[in-house]
Amino acid sequence: MRVLSHTWRLAATVLAAGLLILPAGTAAVAASSTPKLLANDGEGPQFYSGLAVDVSGEVDGDVYASGQSVTISGDVTGDVIAAAQTITITGTIDGNVRLAGGSIVISGDVSRSGTVFAGTVDVTDAGSIGNDLLSAGGDVAIAGEIGRDLIVSTGQLTIDGTIGGNVTYESDSAARIAEGTVSGTVERIERAQPPEVEVSPWAVFVGWLLGLLYALVALSLITIAAALLVPRLLQRVTDHLIPSPWKALLVGFVASVAVPIAVLALLVSVIGAPLALAGLLVWLVLTLATFVYGAYYIGRLIFRGNQHPVVKALVGGVILIVALQIPWLNIVVWVAVVFFGLGAQLLAIHSKRPWHTRTETVAIPPAATSPTVGASPQTYA
Repeated sequence: MRVLSHTWRLAATVLAAGLLILPAGTAAVAASSTPKLLANDGEGPQFYSGLAVDVSGEVDGDVYASGQSVTISGDVTGDVIAAAQTITITGTIDGNVRLAGGSIVISGDVSRSGTVFAGTVDVTDAGSIGNDLLSAGGDVAIAGEIGRDLIVSTGQLTIDGTIGGNVTYESDSAARIAEGTVSGTVERIERAQPPEVEVSPWAVFVGWLLGLLYALVALSLITIAAALLVPRLLQRVTDHLIPSPWKALLVGFVASVAVPIAVLALLVSVIGAPLALAGLLVWLVLTLATFVYGAYYIGRLIFRGNQHPVVKALVGGVILIVALQIPWLNIVVWVAVVFFGLGAQLLAIHSKRPWHTRTETVAIPPAATSPTVGASPQTYA
């Protein structure tokens, strides 16, 4: 009962900690999700940061901005250097733009050049770049005006606007260029394909052999250490596999399905997240320990006598390691080891539960028989 009380105290402590952490985390998320609108505050370089940044008004100098969402809706006399998940430029930029993000839309006027790195780049029909545009992105669409050259590395390039100079692009697919949109030349640079390297069968065999030797040495050391440190634990857990292995297999299979669902439910509930993380850690340890129990169980099946636990664990581990190196068979072996090992451990834990009481049968001594008539009396000291 003392063990049970300690368990309940630990669970109560974890629950209280989760209740204390939850309000603080909620407040932090709420504070960080509040949009932040910033305007310039004078001349010279301006620095902006926040979850949502909107640079409005007129800025006499350069703009440096970072956040999840950055919008340049004002007029900037200098350059714009920004990094965000989404960047939108609707104002007028007298200098250059240097942008990096997930999605970038240019609907304003950039007087000089642009260097843009993003997943998608879109220069709309209302946007323009006075000089050159150097870009790298998954998809690049130009519907506005580029004053001089366009140099891009992209997955797909689409041009419906006006290019005053040349177009040089690197892509696996041909660009979609409307007729009469490019004043200069169009050059496509195909990406170089990596050379195919032929691997000789001997190299494959040597690599497999080295992997097998490494696994033999590393995992054998683990099984030997377990047999030396916790031999009684190995014996007690594998005792549940000797008389009824199919029961352990069923328990391990059901637990492998039910436990992840329960952990996921606790994570979704938010308040049970600490318990879910602790349960996930315990489950990971139990799963990793299945190899050691599986190796010792195989050793017990081979050696029926009183061989040393190290011998049983070592021989069983070698057989298990070799089986795990065979293609297709290794999948079946690993699944069986995990299910049998988890089932045996859970059965062993269940047999040692704190509230478990064992009924002991007390032998009642036979009643003393009365002396027969005529028998000689007994003298007791």
